Amino acid sequence: MRADKFLAKTKKILLALGGYLVLLLLLQLFNFSAPGSDEEAKYSDYFVNHMKTFGLHLPEKLDFAGEPVPLNDFSIMESLDRELLVNTYWQSQTLLLFKRANRWFPVIEPLLKQNGIPEDFKYIAVVESGLTNLVSPAKATGYWQLIGETAKTYGLRIDQEVDERYSMEKSTQAACLYFKEAYAKLKNWTLVAASYNMGINGIQSQLDFQRVSGYYDLFLNEETSRYIFRILAVKEILSHPATYGFILRKNDLYPPLQTRQLTVNAPIKNLAEFALDNGISYKVLKLLNPWLRGSSLNNEQAETYSISLPRKGLTDFRWDEYSNEENSAQTDSLLLFSKCGHSADSLTSSQSPQ
Repeated sequence: MRADKFLAKTKKILLALGGYLVLLLLLQLFNFSAPGSDEEAKYSDYFVNHMKTFGLHLPEKLDFAGEPVPLNDFSIMESLDRELLVNTYWQSQTLLLFKRANRWFPVIEPLLKQNGIPEDFKYIAVVESGLTNLVSPAKATGYWQLIGETAKTYGLRIDQEVDERYSMEKSTQAACLYFKEAYAKLKNWTLVAASYNMGINGIQSQLDFQRVSGYYDLFLNEETSRYIFRILAVKEILSHPATYGFILRKNDLYPPLQTRQLTVNAPIKNLAEFALDNGISYKVLKLLNPWLRGSSLNNEQAETYSISLPRKGLTDFRWDEYSNEENSAQTDSLLLFSKCGHSADSLTSSQSPQ
């Protein structure tokens, strides 16, 4: 009896010891940080000491097209704060906006001025498409995200061969016609900008129902409620890059495309052959003229079109050849992007953004 008890007790001890050894082995296998625990600790400390995410200093004054934003209203300030945070910390997208704006704002700004539209309306194209030829799920198309029927109303041609919503110049002109029409009815530029998202009748019906006269007093759907604040945030960041931590050199930005115009009023049966005849590739022709949607231009009505070609003497699409003299002269200095907001700042590499 005593022998049996001793054997049973010994068996329990051995089983417990075996389980303990198995547990130690599993801990050793799964404790990945153990082999380099010192290195892991150093890495963790470095991360804690160097990884910082800052709250933003909000502007004390802000306007859209000369119309002040009531920043004393907590709901206005919080809405602006949200969009500033989103666009400041979505760095990859905002960097692309800086780059593209350097190319396209010099095209948009003169057209706005010619039509008597405030320059701040250029930021609508930024918010709508990111200054790309985007096509939305609702089939809104191009830099200004125009719906087909609306675009035709403002004089754009849309068919299988030509879609002028893809032309920056033509689509900007169409957008200007809309802004003029909207301002004639709404008498306020901020409401005009909001109507680009909600429609003139949509904004007017809400003004009538809520018995208010300004955008900032309206209670709207979330998309339109955020729309103006997205525009304001983009304006603020592109105008004051250092304030929001963006540092770019001139050569970081996409230069304006240096092109010449070829006027045509006859059919072009094969655009690839047409490109080769003009000393460029079909790819370059399409990149410079995205409004040419097909492989030919039948032009049965003998309409006149202006086709962009690389400036005289260029035969391909090279970055350095498309950079203008201003960009080329300043590639070695660290500059903050200034054309967007027309306020130049500069930093040395040792300075920090304010």
